Amino acid sequence: MRELGYRTVDALVEWLTDDSQPPLRRASAAEMRARLATPAPAKPHDFDGVLARLFADVLPYASRTGHPRFFAFVPGSATWPGALGDLVASACNVYAGSWMESAGPSQLELEVLGWFKDWIGYPADASGVLVTGASAANVTALACARETLAGAMNDDLVLYVGDQAHSSLARAARLLGFRSNQVRVLPVDKRFRLSPRTLAEAIDTDFAARRRPLFAAVSAGATNTGSVDPLRELAGVCRERGVWCHVDAAYGGFAVLSERGRAQLDGLELGDSIALDPHKWLYQPYECGCLLARDGAALRHAFEIVPDYLRDAQANEDEVNFADLGLQLTRTSRALKVWVSLHAFGLDAFRTAIERSLELAEHAAGRLESSSAFELCAPPSLGVVCFRRRFDGVDDEDELELRNAGLVAALEDSGLGLVSSTRLRGRYAIRLCILNHTSTREDVDRVLDFLATAEPAHVDLSVAYERHPTVSATSQDDRSTGLPLFRSLSTDELARATASANERRVRAGESVVARWESSRDFYVLLDGRAEVRIDDDLIRELGPGDFFGELAALEWGAGFSYPRLANVVARTDLQLLVFPNGTLNDLIRDFPSVGREIRAAASERIARH
Repeated sequence: MRELGYRTVDALVEWLTDDSQPPLRRASAAEMRARLATPAPAKPHDFDGVLARLFADVLPYASRTGHPRFFAFVPGSATWPGALGDLVASACNVYAGSWMESAGPSQLELEVLGWFKDWIGYPADASGVLVTGASAANVTALACARETLAGAMNDDLVLYVGDQAHSSLARAARLLGFRSNQVRVLPVDKRFRLSPRTLAEAIDTDFAARRRPLFAAVSAGATNTGSVDPLRELAGVCRERGVWCHVDAAYGGFAVLSERGRAQLDGLELGDSIALDPHKWLYQPYECGCLLARDGAALRHAFEIVPDYLRDAQANEDEVNFADLGLQLTRTSRALKVWVSLHAFGLDAFRTAIERSLELAEHAAGRLESSSAFELCAPPSLGVVCFRRRFDGVDDEDELELRNAGLVAALEDSGLGLVSSTRLRGRYAIRLCILNHTSTREDVDRVLDFLATAEPAHVDLSVAYERHPTVSATSQDDRSTGLPLFRSLSTDELARATASANERRVRAGESVVARWESSRDFYVLLDGRAEVRIDDDLIRELGPGDFFGELAALEWGAGFSYPRLANVVARTDLQLLVFPNGTLNDLIRDFPSVGREIRAAASERIARH
């Protein structure tokens, strides 16, 4: 055992300290099958050969998230003592589900959770559990809130998320049985933050309609932009209305350890629950997430089940069975690596690393803002900087997207570094996330210098046609052929595009859609005039050929979308072409030219909300 351990550690040290490796090396499925597809071995293999194959055929074909110029997605820059803590947990095969079988590991987890509670300002009697990551933390929080406030699933429950919320919240809602009309995806402001007024109006509208507002998720460091919602004010909105306020602080939460991070996260402690990811800004190896709940008994009440075969392990009053506080019965000790890592380095080292990340992000933003070659696409926040390169004489959004995507690809091809992309109000943006404790100012500058001067690589951003269902000729009248939205389509394509639509007539003065309702039809105006209003404000007028309703009809995630964000009222009698709920996403996938026009309008219109 000792001999195998020495050889494995030596191989790991050599691998981890090899700076010549790129941040990412891709491989096709066929190439990986050629390297690894073999029957399970019937006889033992030499261990050195096993290690050699791992380091030759497996590990090279993956991202090196600890690379100092890995600025894509959210880097995973772990610590070696943390990895050794995982080794201890795995070698000892620690079961950390019950106090009876793991009093030591359970107390260690309580100690680590106590540190977290202290750092964010949570009360000592709050409860918590270490989980796999933010996805598990968010589903655990939603389940806890539902069991605490409502009990069993009910059709009138409603939850609220900003449109910059993490996709795991959509997954959590879907898994727990929330249907599309029970999730309100709310628009954010110009700084990509959820407005307290928007949340309050949405909740109050649902109360007036005799629905039950249950849960609002707010961001303390959105993955897209690093933006932090006004946490204190949003918590107040929820508290006044009896709605559970969940703070998704998976990305940004541990920034409270730095002075400037704590200032940005004001009000974090007011959440009814908080998701944290130690495998992000606490530099722990994957997997390590955390869910804290202000009500110390809430998690146990939501998850505790004691079948006959676990009676022997039932916890006493002053003991904790962590299997009773979440989804997993069998679980390892994720606290070991946190505890070992924090003791090995001391908390001040982590504070310094976080502060340095924030300083490097400010440096990057300053360079971009002062350069005529770039433009910032969002206010920099908590280590995330979103931008794009300008090109002389190029104003077309599709061309700008193509060239900036080519820059991202060129950087990856160079092996120098790695960045990723996102969309902000429909516009393509390069996203730089600075989190690694190994990154330096030189690393940031080398990547920005490359992006400022490199020739974009060729990329294919076309939408693949995966299916073309056979449909019969439609019954729409010939006016659909003259609609600007469909001007790029042939006669046959138009027939297929409108096959799912139907016509509707609306009398003057009638409402077509009402603000905050959850319908998802998409409308094209064939004849007549209509007004788009928010409260008493006229937003725009609509005439023949205009379309509306795309924001609610487009899928945000897991089948959920925005509610209606404005009222549309008929000024004259209207004739409408109506695409029913769920068909717009098929339309924009199968007809990219139509999709580009709809998405461009959606991006421009959401900015007004």
